[in-house]
Order: sequence, then C-alpha cells, then structure tokens
Amino acid sequence: MDQQSDDVVAIRAIIARQFESMNWTGNTPADWDCFAGDFLDGATLFPAARPAAPQSVSAFVERMKTLSRSALRSFHEAFLGSDIQVFGNIAVAVAAVEITENNREISRSIEMMLLVKSGGAWRIAAQAWDKAGEDNPIPRRLLMGP
Repeated sequence: MDQQSDDVVAIRAIIARQFESMNWTGNTPADWDCFAGDFLDGATLFPAARPAAPQSVSAFVERMKTLSRSALRSFHEAFLGSDIQVFGNIAVAVAAVEITENNREISRSIEMMLLVKSGGAWRIAAQAWDKAGEDNPIPRRLLMGP
C-alpha cells in the first residue's frame, strides 16, 4: 500500500469509529470519550439545523448526553459509504450515514469532515452535516460501501 492508501484506510477507520461511538440504547451508553477523542482541540461542529451555528465538541456531546437521558432513548448510526480526498497532511471526507432514532424513526444524512494529520495521526478539525431526503438525495457513489 502507498502512503495515500494508508491514509484513506486510517480516515475510514475514524469515520466508522465516529458513527459506532454514537450508538446507544437505554441499557448501553454511547462512547462519548471515543467520539470526542478523534477531534482536534478547538474543532467546530455544524449540525444540520439552520441558521448554521457552530458548536464545540464538548457542547455537542453534552447536548447528546441530555437527549439520551430523555427523548432520544436509542440512537444508531450505520455507515453507508464515503469519499475521501487526501493531499499531504490534509483531507476531506464525505460520509453517508443512516440514522435510527428510538428504534423507529429512520433518516439519512451526509457528514463532511475536514481532517488534519499531525504527529502521524489524523484528527477531525471541523465537521458539518445535512439531512438527506427526496429533494436532497445521497449521491449513489456514496452508497457503495465504506
């Protein structure tokens, strides 16, 4: 494998870990530390809600923890596929995900991540996402697997 292939594999692992760490049920909590650990200090998240409002990783985690104890008793993200572009020590990743909330509400979204490689490790510098739907479908190339 060449270096770029190794980088793509490493970034795909981060994406998969991100989605897996955010899964929870009433009996099994999410792995909040694992989720937060893939971000650079000062990373910014931009949820799908508009108008766009930046959010810190810690604020996002606290919001999700609160939801997991109240209205959102279960949450599952399934990684559908990705497109990753690497140039030296920077990368962008586009990932498709299917989300199941409370074991019944299913939706899909696209998440885009800006990643930076520092000290030999890839970390997320910023992440934004938007909901998919009939008017905003997931591109077919992202539904072909991770």
